[in-house]
Amino acid sequence: MKTILFKLLSIIITLNVALVACSPSMSIASAESNKRREINPSASKEDIKNLVDGNNAFALEIYHSLRSENGNLILSPYSMSLALAMTYAGARGETEVQMGQTLHFASQKELHASFNTLDLELKKEPINLDKDQEPLHLNIANAVWAEQTFTFLPEFLDTIAVNYGAGINLADFKNKPNDERVTINNWVSDQTEDKINDLLPDGSVTSDTRMVLVNAIYFKADWLDQFDANNTRQIAFHLLDGSQVEVPMMGQGMFIPYTKGDGYAAVELPYAGDTAAMDIIVPDEGRFEEIESTLTGNMVNEIIGSMNPTSLMLNLPKFKFESSFSLSDALHQLGMVDAFDASTADFSGMTGEKDLFIGDVIHKAFVAVDEEGTEAAAATAVIMEAAGVPMWETSLLVDRPFIFIIRDKVNGQILFIGRVLNPAK
Repeated sequence: MKTILFKLLSIIITLNVALVACSPSMSIASAESNKRREINPSASKEDIKNLVDGNNAFALEIYHSLRSENGNLILSPYSMSLALAMTYAGARGETEVQMGQTLHFASQKELHASFNTLDLELKKEPINLDKDQEPLHLNIANAVWAEQTFTFLPEFLDTIAVNYGAGINLADFKNKPNDERVTINNWVSDQTEDKINDLLPDGSVTSDTRMVLVNAIYFKADWLDQFDANNTRQIAFHLLDGSQVEVPMMGQGMFIPYTKGDGYAAVELPYAGDTAAMDIIVPDEGRFEEIESTLTGNMVNEIIGSMNPTSLMLNLPKFKFESSFSLSDALHQLGMVDAFDASTADFSGMTGEKDLFIGDVIHKAFVAVDEEGTEAAAATAVIMEAAGVPMWETSLLVDRPFIFIIRDKVNGQILFIGRVLNPAK
């Protein structure tokens, strides 16, 4: 059986650093850490729960900040949180406070070990697989490119090495910025199976760049119960403006979690191994804006908690699209202000000086859903600068705009969240 790849590929964090004040040239060793990743971190179950709750709260907040974008939407809030956590390791003062509040991060002491623990737990392969099922695979890779002549504090480098496994690649940003940009882009392409190419555009890496931190997530899974392609047929999908488009609609009778609430129906599609799932929230006709605008982490938890296994005929459209946008305004509106201001940003935890600030945060994501499974990819760049027909109990025809969430079922971590307004685009 052909296997559909589901690649949650996230993320890049580029520290395109410029100096507010001149720094002396340092030895190459100044950008190295000899620490190895901690494979038995000390975070407790409560620490992990707090981290996941915070990450998911940010997931819904950033979704609301971006939902004014036109059309379909896909993003990886976990990717954003993970990349910004590495940046947070170097934040101090009011910059650290604002980042912590915006991203719902715990203290520096707790946060990084918690991310490390969660990362290691997410990578565990499911054991409850049928012999003909492909196992779910999740690989998370981190890497750092650091200017070979610039000084970074050993404790900062140690933090990202120990907790994120981010190896240091010495780079010549001063003399060969474009060559280094190409190298980083090639690494990203390799880690994401060529789904994210040329992430860093021309001019994004300059002679003022001092560090680029990169994270990529690879996730591969089939549906636990795949759709029969022979049941896929063209059906009208009703758009928000009252018009409709013909789309390929998958159909399958299943016994899966389902619920019907005030103004919506919701269903959960598990992936092979049953350790990850896609939750689909389908607002009633005429109530999409109402449901979307009031969607919170608590509401998502209530919806998921109210689901019960149900004999269901599910019709779901195939869809494939990508989103791209700057996150700077959204993060600024959520309270991360000082980090984007050269005069107030404090990332002295990276260098010992207040000589870095975030210039922009760029996010791209891709998702494709068909009969066999899901494929998704995302990348984030944080650019830092100077200064048939059985009788089923019920049925759900997803023929109108809907919201979807891809999450790890073991810890509840939301990995992707998005909406489909028009599956034909």
